[in-house]
Amino acid sequence: MTKTVVITGGASGIGRACSQYFMQNGWNVVLSYLLDSEKAAADALAEEAKGRNVQSISLQSDVTKDDDCRGLAALATKTFGRIDALVSSAGTTRLVPHGDLDALTMDDFMKTAAVNTAGPFQIVRACAEALKAGEGGSVVIVSSYGAIWGTGSSIAYAASKGATNTLTMSLARVLAPKVRVNAVCPALIAGGFVERMDKQVFDARVELQEARAPLQMVGQPEDVAADVFWLSTGARLMTGSVLSLDSGLHLNGDS
Repeated sequence: MTKTVVITGGASGIGRACSQYFMQNGWNVVLSYLLDSEKAAADALAEEAKGRNVQSISLQSDVTKDDDCRGLAALATKTFGRIDALVSSAGTTRLVPHGDLDALTMDDFMKTAAVNTAGPFQIVRACAEALKAGEGGSVVIVSSYGAIWGTGSSIAYAASKGATNTLTMSLARVLAPKVRVNAVCPALIAGGFVERMDKQVFDARVELQEARAPLQMVGQPEDVAADVFWLSTGARLMTGSVLSLDSGLHLNGDS
């Protein structure tokens, strides 16, 4: 029987690449998107799925709302009768220099934490029973290199992703042995938040990462998707792990 993956933030960036990667490997995809402007991309994924003899269905929803998360899980189980994997990719941020402490408001912190930390918790909770069914399932949470080093688009973002890494370990304990829970921490990725928000800042960071990273590269969304798929379908002995996808930046202690 065809397996099913639920992907939040599945119509853009890393989430979209994950949607395509799972479809290419014969999975049905149930994805969420937040913005009206992402509907066309979600519809395009549905058409792409038809050409691969699988299905992709989407629901506009907000991971900060528990009812929306439960609705997404219900859509998956009602349509396909199962959830074999979950990819929590929905996220948010804004560019705020770390040294400008006054530029971050409490609203920034609360919104960022709601999406990046509470959001993964809520979608995992909503999908947990279905993931436990049968032979069990897998969860992969898309975190960030900034969670490890306290870097990234803002202090609020780094803090929220750091909490997400801790969340990953907590969930891995309580959902074992039926469900594995891991996180990936990409460094700068092409087509991500930074590039969409400020191309000049992105270009400067590309130059910096290529100069400092031993692999001398900036990743593509497809690179992350391939690792997410491996964690979801292989990696049988891995749970509660937080993987750096950073082109080796950590080898130089670059923060």
